[in-house]
Parts: sequence; C-alpha cells; structure tokens
Amino acid sequence: MQARAHEQGFDVVRVAPADAIPEAGPRLAAWLAAGHHGTMSWMADTAERRASPKAMWDKARSAVVLGLNYGPERDPLASLADPLSATLSVYARGRDYHAVMKGRLKQVAGLLAAKSGADVKVFVDTAPLMEKPLAAAAGLGWQGKHTVLVSREFGNWLFLGVILCEAELPPDEREGDHCGTCRRCLDACPTQAFPAPYQIDARRCISYLTIEHAGPIPPAFRSAIGNRIFGCDDCLAVCPWNKFAQDGRDAKLAARSDLDAPPLEELLGLDEAAFRLRFAGTPIRRTGRDRFLRNVLIAAGNSGSAGLLAAVGRLLDDPSPLVRGAAVWAFGRLAPGAAVAAAATARRGTEADASVRAEWDAVADCPEPRHERA
Repeated sequence: MQARAHEQGFDVVRVAPADAIPEAGPRLAAWLAAGHHGTMSWMADTAERRASPKAMWDKARSAVVLGLNYGPERDPLASLADPLSATLSVYARGRDYHAVMKGRLKQVAGLLAAKSGADVKVFVDTAPLMEKPLAAAAGLGWQGKHTVLVSREFGNWLFLGVILCEAELPPDEREGDHCGTCRRCLDACPTQAFPAPYQIDARRCISYLTIEHAGPIPPAFRSAIGNRIFGCDDCLAVCPWNKFAQDGRDAKLAARSDLDAPPLEELLGLDEAAFRLRFAGTPIRRTGRDRFLRNVLIAAGNSGSAGLLAAVGRLLDDPSPLVRGAAVWAFGRLAPGAAVAAAATARRGTEADASVRAEWDAVADCPEPRHERA
C-alpha cells in the first residue's frame, strides 16, 4: 500500500484505529456551543457523525490517512506588500485538490481492498469526517495552536485524504505536539481569530469570511482583510516548521501563474462568463462570481488607489446586491468626499436592496478616511 500511495503522488501515508479520536466529539460540541462555526450550519447538522469515523460507518476499524504536499515555491505572503494585486490562498492557486486526490485515493483503496479482502470508503474533505484529528492520531503531524495540521517533514502544507477500511491494520504511532512556547501563528492573524491557543473562531477568520460566509463581510473586518481575496495563509506561512518542509510539490497541483498576485483591476472586470472561464477547475469557482467580486472590492477599497475608482464605480450598478454593497464601501474609501455624498443622495432613494441602502447610509453618514495613493 505504501508503494502504491507513493506511485499516486502521495508524500506520506499512516494508519490509525477508526476509534482513535474520542476527544474529537466533545471538542466539536464545545466549539459549536460557542458559536465559533458562524453560518456553517452543516457543521452542527452533522456533528453526531463527525464525532467519530465509526459514527459515520460503524464497520470501519482502521483509517488510512494520506498527505499530499502542496507547499508553495515562494513566500505566499509576498503579494501582501502590493495593494494593487490580489493575494489568494496557496491551496486555491492551482487545480482543485478534491478532484486530483479522489482518483488517486481510489487507486490506493482498490489495492487495499484487494489485498485485505475488506470493504473500503474514500474521503477527501467532502463528508463529515474530521481529517485533522485522524491525521494527528495516525502520526502525520499534530494540530498546531492555529488548529491546522503541522508536519515535521512538510510544515503546514499537506492536503489530507482518508480511506476507511473494515480490516484492522497495524497502527502507526501518534505524533506529539512540537509547538512549544511558539505563538507566531496566533500573533500573525490579522483579525485575531484565535480566542486561545488551539481554538479558532471562524466568524473572525479571513478564510471563513472570504470563502464560506455568504453575506456582506462585517465592516469590523474589512480593513484587516487587506488584499486577501480568497482565504488567508498568514498563520500557516509564519510557522517555523515550514523551514523543514521537503520540496516535492506535485506538478498537477502546481500554482497557475495567472493566480499568483493577479491585478485587482483585472479581476474587477469579470462578468459571470469570464469568472467561470478563468477559474474553471479551481476551488475558487465553487464560491461563485458574486462572492468573489465582493472580496475583490474589499481589497480595492483597501488599496487606496484612485486608479481603481472607475472599475469600482461600474460595479455600483451590478445586478448582485452583494457586489453592489461591497462596491459602495470601496467607492466610499476611494472617491472624494463630495462625490461620495452626491452619489449617496442620488442612489439611496432608488436602491431596492436594504443591505445596499445601509452601505450608502454608512458611507454618507460616516465617511471613511480618504487615501492618498495614486
């Protein structure tokens, strides 16, 4: 099985008993009770099945956890220094890992089933299975203070897949916690999404806000988002364990050059058809054009560039209220005060959507500080 896994491009494979994470259920229950899941209602709806692999498939006796290295070739935070470009999470800069990994997992699972004579099931972040605790139990790494799996060999950059098996396989040794007193990941978070080490409040997390959250981004977090338009890698990228990461990113997961710091102005011009074409085969397409443009507009408002004002202004008339509302905020940040007041007066009375009217009220009554960037 190890040889087949490596043939399929996986960098590491380990085994844990299917009942190896009894602590996962209570931790999940406490996280949900605190409301830290935000609007991700499916987390609560599937909590009982998430508590244990055996709760989802009672015949499971072993969990084979596989990791695929997707480490970036350069500093993933470098584009944060250029406010006119966009910063996308490393995992979203290439082909959707779900599609890539599932076929490979099936190849490994097929061999496992043939050799063991047992039934198997394959999972790639598409079912209520808690991969990170299972990966830690299997010895791939440990969940760091930012709750992400950290590997001594691959740092913070492992995609995870799981094969549940009816057979009882020899388990690997659990990995210990090697974070020590380090708290770089916690201190790096732009929105202070970690109420305590090993805890995350998704409602404050930029990855949640720009990907999972469907409505307007709360005003309190907009400035802190900067030019992060899809996810956030700050807490991952600053981890000291990354310096030990092995180079070996799979060519099929290599980043696309057009997704490495693309210009904001270019992205602001995407209509539905252009969005679908540009992001075909990537995780970004699943989010949808409207939510994506909402994020780009927040970045535009944070850019301080009057050069983006025309592109932002065109989106004030976008068919989507979500896009229009974000365009109002960006317009309020970039346009001269008199222009903002005039636009608010002209548009508030004709705007049909209450959330967009509220954005006009906000920029008219409490105008944002104007930026001086050319």
